[in-house]
Amino acid sequence: MTPEFFPAESSIPASARIPDFLEQREYLIAGELRRWEGDMNPVVSPVWVHDGKGLVQKTIGSTPLLTSKESLQALDAAVAAYDLGHGAWPRMTVIERIEHVERFLVRMKEQRSLVVNLLMWEIGKPQKDSEKEFDRTCDYILDTIRALKELDRNSARFIEEQGIMGQIRRVPLGVALCMGPYNYPLNETFTTLFPALIMGNTVVFKPAKYGVLLIRPLLEAFRDSFPPGVINIIYGRGRETVGALMETGKLDVFAFIGTNKGANDLKKLHPKPHRLKAILGLDAKNPAIVLPDADLDNAVNECVTGTLSFNGQRCTALKILFVHRSIVDEFQKRFLIAISKLKAGMPWEPGVSLTPLPEPGKTDYLKGLVDDALAQGARILNAGGGEVNRSYFNPTVLYPANSKMRIYHEEQFGPVIPIVPFDTDEEPVTYVLNSNFGQQVSLFGKDSRRMARFIDDFSNQVGRINLNTQCQRGPDSFPFNGRKDSAEGTLSVADALRVFSIRTIVAAKTTNENKQLVGKILRNRESTFLSTDYIF
Repeated sequence: MTPEFFPAESSIPASARIPDFLEQREYLIAGELRRWEGDMNPVVSPVWVHDGKGLVQKTIGSTPLLTSKESLQALDAAVAAYDLGHGAWPRMTVIERIEHVERFLVRMKEQRSLVVNLLMWEIGKPQKDSEKEFDRTCDYILDTIRALKELDRNSARFIEEQGIMGQIRRVPLGVALCMGPYNYPLNETFTTLFPALIMGNTVVFKPAKYGVLLIRPLLEAFRDSFPPGVINIIYGRGRETVGALMETGKLDVFAFIGTNKGANDLKKLHPKPHRLKAILGLDAKNPAIVLPDADLDNAVNECVTGTLSFNGQRCTALKILFVHRSIVDEFQKRFLIAISKLKAGMPWEPGVSLTPLPEPGKTDYLKGLVDDALAQGARILNAGGGEVNRSYFNPTVLYPANSKMRIYHEEQFGPVIPIVPFDTDEEPVTYVLNSNFGQQVSLFGKDSRRMARFIDDFSNQVGRINLNTQCQRGPDSFPFNGRKDSAEGTLSVADALRVFSIRTIVAAKTTNENKQLVGKILRNRESTFLSTDYIF
């Protein structure tokens, strides 16, 4: 692969361009956009360009390298806004909080073009996928609003049991720290951020390590749409900012999508971990199991998309393929043909599937996995497999993979695809049973008895079993969770509202006096909690 893989500066279409250099010095604390005059962190794109003098990696901007001082100021603002549950935000009615979120959504949609282009430039996500991420995030916020209305309607009624009447409603947990991943820096981040906010929590939000500049177009919308201190946005190195937040013990909620090691290290810093509610989306090593009677055309198509969508940089990606030995040759033949048809190029190019990788050093890591597999007896099956061009790593199919190889156990989070031949069903079952991860699995086959046995084998091991389709998160109404080192808590539109809140009940003996008391409170609307108002 030649350097001409990357574009000349002059050839980049106008629709995909961003400002020459986005120097972002602003951060949001207590409803105020503050300006940072200290050290900055350069934002380097995975895209290299020919600038007339040579091939250079594009630096597209910079973000503030805040310190523990600024992060603690953000925390203090969130703590003050929550005010032990007596702040204006946690005591607002549901419909009032919804109005603030709707106000933000209007402003967010105005920034679609710039945010989409920043997704392409910062993390190399293809344009169609970037547009899908933005639109899906907007839809998720709308779905969250609808789900909260439904939840509130169901909570508006009174129940009576054993002479006790009561009303159960969900209330916020407190002050939340929200951190998202670089592969879905908008969508995955907002699927925790907005449920946390709309349920009445106040938030300190630290954007992902990569995919950080795209939050800048939304800073004014956050500032203008929410009361001061409800949402505070900080930047900088995690060890200098997030660690300081945890050590205070003032955080009630920790929403984090990343590695289980990172989550464990941060949780240990909290002085009262039993009081810290954690909502975590972590590592995964999702296998596909292709049985002898599988529809090979479907299995190949689903496995290609499952392994290589966004270069395999998804927690829900298929990370290892178990293919029955009786069909492995034919599967590989079709699989390699399908991969050869995928277009590699820049994120804005029409029809592109494979793009440069945003993580510095990632191509070296992937090469290390490939070299280790080759040393343990694997072969590279596809033409161009293992080739590297600066930040681009060509898809690499390894066969036969075995338990001695790192790629068999480690989550590669990239376009390296190990194929494991198997003879007995116990082999892939044992793999899943012994794995440290338990997010999802995909089964490909037609024999109902055999598929049923696999379902029963895996139902207590993973959060989702996919039949004849790739692993995936959606639809967002489905629960998204995992076992073992893969997750803590459940995310979906409805589940996220529940994990960022707790049920509180107002109860009384069913006497005439208590009925009159409660009735007066309701008629005069003297309480925001105790209410039978119906939200349309």
